[in-house]
Amino acid sequence: MYAVELERISKTFPGGVEANKDITLRIEEGEVHGLLGENGAGKSTLMNILYGLISKDEGTVKIKGEKVELHSPQDAIIRGVGMVHQHFKLIPTLSVTENVVLGLEPVLTKFETVHEHSRLPITQLMPTDINGAAKRIKEIGEENGMGVDPMAKIQDISVGQQQRIEIIKTLYREADILILDEPTSVLTPQEVDELFVTLERFRKAGRTIILITHKLREPLALCDRITVLRNGELVGTVQTEDTSREELARMMVGRTVVFETEKGPCNPGDVALELRNLQVKDSRGLLAVNGISLEIRSGEIFGIAGVEGNGQTELVEAIAGIIEPTSGRILVDGNDLTGNSARNIRDAGVSHIPEDRQKRGLVLGFSVKENLALGRHHLSPYATGPMQSLLNFQIMSQASEELVETYSIMLSDIDEPASTLSGGNQQKVVAARELSSMPKVILAAQPTRGLDVGATEYIRNVLVRMRDEGVAILLVSAELDEIMNLADRIGVIYKGRLVAERKPEETSNEELGLLMAGEKSNLTREE
Repeated sequence: MYAVELERISKTFPGGVEANKDITLRIEEGEVHGLLGENGAGKSTLMNILYGLISKDEGTVKIKGEKVELHSPQDAIIRGVGMVHQHFKLIPTLSVTENVVLGLEPVLTKFETVHEHSRLPITQLMPTDINGAAKRIKEIGEENGMGVDPMAKIQDISVGQQQRIEIIKTLYREADILILDEPTSVLTPQEVDELFVTLERFRKAGRTIILITHKLREPLALCDRITVLRNGELVGTVQTEDTSREELARMMVGRTVVFETEKGPCNPGDVALELRNLQVKDSRGLLAVNGISLEIRSGEIFGIAGVEGNGQTELVEAIAGIIEPTSGRILVDGNDLTGNSARNIRDAGVSHIPEDRQKRGLVLGFSVKENLALGRHHLSPYATGPMQSLLNFQIMSQASEELVETYSIMLSDIDEPASTLSGGNQQKVVAARELSSMPKVILAAQPTRGLDVGATEYIRNVLVRMRDEGVAILLVSAELDEIMNLADRIGVIYKGRLVAERKPEETSNEELGLLMAGEKSNLTREE
């Protein structure tokens, strides 16, 4: 029996974008099914239709053999369907328990007479048994290997723990069909491994899991079958045991994808970025960067390897001028920029791809066109008129159209808000803006996070090309393979210090992993 049957589903959004084109997909009960495709391929749209968030234009939806019309997520939830979205739907100031029970509060309905022939129903929220809910949440977490503190505030827990809460929300509502939208896009490698263990428990418990992803590791490791979408159309469904990373990439992109970025030898020039004994505190006032000194020359990529939370964020944001260091110096081309504003540092030739695209990289309510000009909007050719006080919208539009085409950003119109784009396409907007500004120094923090294989390949090639053109690049990535592939030198960060420096050809993932965990290592590269 099929848990889900989607038959001939089509959806066109205002503006003429065909997100889904006559898609038929059947998912068996108890299987882990991968839904694979590039950013903007139509994966999330198809699952949002199944979850009742979006209405279909054509087609039929069946859940557990029953033909259904879904008008809201509530219609899906009562049929056992739960969805964890790529960008979590949690309220930061509320506790874990309050977020989980939100929408399930008991309601008392009374009828009041408004005049002798008419009575209106009046609804009133009743008290919720928070302690009972917290106990049940703790039990669900323990049963599924997801330990959580039910009374913790969302704003005080890690991203990985927030994802656990979203999964627990679906289990609290007794979902047995789980849709996970890009579940690893914001997780550290360690949190990804923990998620894999949890999903394996779900599989053994007989739950049906639909895994939306643009990555290749997850479906190959977890899924029984994999369905590939491209440009809103169904390319095919394959048995995992009968396919490969190369074949899936070819189905996704429509061409052969090169996973190893080719780069020639490094020819470093003068020092472009220098840090002298830099110290930076985090938002809690604790020392996050503890005396880091390094030099990055023009024409080289310096990679920072480390478990997230060891000072990478504060290091990059201090260099970018977002937070001010407590001591030490930051020099660009020999000029001391310590304590300068983010605008001054950008004007000095420093581009910044932030790790959090929504918080630091975009103004979600602004149009894509406006976001592509941000940071340079006060300079020619975008600024014009008296004292460059006016924006040249014609130039902005022309430049935006070129960047959208060059970076394959999937959208219907450059004037649509950045909030309407998929996470991967939002990342492309940030990367396009920062890499096209002819910088001297690039601060690339997780530059390919959330990108599909084709876009990842393109961004990595751009970084190597810019390095060859004499740009100095500081690369921070949670992907060790990316660091090993792109960096000319690798610095390992641990508890705010650079504890080791290696050349990629003289080390291994095993040695870097030990160093990232604070262990001394005598391992050498395996021959």
